[in-house]
Amino acid sequence: MTGLDARRGDAELKKELDATLHARRELGEEYESALVDSFLEKVEQRLDDTVDRRVRRRLAEQQMVAARGTRSGQSSDSWGERFGFGIVSLVLAVPLSAIGVGVAHLPGLLVAWGGIVGVNVVQAARVTPDFFGRRRTAGESDWEG
Repeated sequence: MTGLDARRGDAELKKELDATLHARRELGEEYESALVDSFLEKVEQRLDDTVDRRVRRRLAEQQMVAARGTRSGQSSDSWGERFGFGIVSLVLAVPLSAIGVGVAHLPGLLVAWGGIVGVNVVQAARVTPDFFGRRRTAGESDWEG
């Protein structure tokens, strides 16, 4: 609801309240309960309409995000980012391999490459939601199982 709509709705409620008070003065106190109930029903209906409109808007926004994909607002997961990550991994693999071999020989090399592969798998899973064979839902984050 825009500000103008809210002011218009407030003006309508004010008119309803004035009409209810005027009717109470004319009809007397014996109708006060019925008049108040009638006015409160109108207020409740207005609140229900506002909540319904907000819920519909929120659902529509969520459906738009789901239709665009789970990573809708993030175009940074481009080919360039993946390529750059791969290059950095390979460049860092050389000194890590040398350190692993120098310290622990073949087991050190295997541990170094296991870490490199693990980091790349995590990056691939982050960038490609269906990397492990399932898609994330619209509200699911990178850290949920």
